[in-house]
Amino acid sequence: MTQRPVTVVGAGLAGCEAAWQIAKAGIPVVLKEMRPKKMTPAHKTDGFAELVCSNSLRSDDTVHNAVGLLHEEMRRCGSLIMEAAKDSAVPAGGALAVDRAAFSKFIEEKLRANPLVTLIREELTELPDEKDGPYIIATGPLTSPELADKIQALAGGEELLHFFDAIAPIVSADSVDMTKAWKQSRYDRGDGDDYINCPMSKEEYDAFIDALLGGEKIAFKEWEKNTPYFEGCLPIEVMAERGRETLAFGPMKPVGLTDPRTGTRPYAVVQLRKENRQGTLLNLVGFQTKLTYGEQKRIFKMIPGLENAEFVRLGGIHRNTFICSPKVLDETLRLKARTNIRFAGQVTGCEGYVESASVGLMAGLFAAKEALGQAIVLPPETTALGAMLRHITVNANEECFQPMNINFGLFPPPPLPEGKRKLKGLDRKRAQSERALHDLDLWIREAKLNG
Repeated sequence: MTQRPVTVVGAGLAGCEAAWQIAKAGIPVVLKEMRPKKMTPAHKTDGFAELVCSNSLRSDDTVHNAVGLLHEEMRRCGSLIMEAAKDSAVPAGGALAVDRAAFSKFIEEKLRANPLVTLIREELTELPDEKDGPYIIATGPLTSPELADKIQALAGGEELLHFFDAIAPIVSADSVDMTKAWKQSRYDRGDGDDYINCPMSKEEYDAFIDALLGGEKIAFKEWEKNTPYFEGCLPIEVMAERGRETLAFGPMKPVGLTDPRTGTRPYAVVQLRKENRQGTLLNLVGFQTKLTYGEQKRIFKMIPGLENAEFVRLGGIHRNTFICSPKVLDETLRLKARTNIRFAGQVTGCEGYVESASVGLMAGLFAAKEALGQAIVLPPETTALGAMLRHITVNANEECFQPMNINFGLFPPPPLPEGKRKLKGLDRKRAQSERALHDLDLWIREAKLNG
């Protein structure tokens, strides 16, 4: 019996990785790419896996950096992207940097040489029906408007497909100084630990506003310039420009809050909200921003309680397209409304080249197992792959889902050595990395990924 092909839409990092994993399992693949017939505002070539923003795949430290750990996990799973990165690497200290042209060429040649991969240059404008067989949509953050409209309709409406990405910074919960901050919801509504509050005096607030107004901002890219801000997600520096007290009456309003240390209401307050169900990550509420990353760290550490904060994601505002994955995808990345379709890459709400490729890897593995009639075994949440997958499909806050890079805050806490009540900093990261690679090797054997 002839095996039915899996169609992968998009020859970016996620699509190429998905296609490779499927073909490696002996399943035929049809890889569809609309470039060069139709270009995106960001891409310059019709090459596979074109890196449009940076030639660095970030840190390659497998012990103390979550993205470096993700690199190693992907290598152990036979990742095409990581093989290409090794082949095209250029010196960059502890970072994994590549020659972008060589990187793209390596991936395209590998896929074109595989007899199970068929390339078709055309745009997908209609989502496939069940009768069309299995599909993986890996069209990235600049999905074409025609396809985005179809995804939006099938996903359940505008609230489940986002076109503008307003990102607030996220900090590690255990890096917040709770001798200065306290837990309380406004007017004590809901659970008492829903929010952590960082108070400001009038003097601290004025110094913070001065820093915001004088901070260096990132300019919009050309294709973003005509995209208006949503009033509900204005950058905090734009709000500050409207008047010095705007923030004190907006996201930093102190009403309904009492500092237990003074018994009074602070002049202003920065609220931190749980970003994931475990409560290991905290979102700075209303703090979407166009400040440069360096300025964000400098200015936001002026907030009482965040002087030593560990920022696992910094803020930003840019045009993007991503689905509300926790609501519309199942745990194997299938669209609940039409289960022959999987999604992969940045359109799922992961952030970054490596993360995009990792979700493509998982989508490809799952699609191959399904095509072969074999059980799908999910990677453990203790691994970087599993943590990323669970964040996208299960653990993220559905009501304010936003793109996320891999970080150790997405992992369960590591086991504590005997006699220790807490692991911090590098010790915690080392323990999480060691556990991740141990559990990954067990998963590879259990899922029979190597045959």
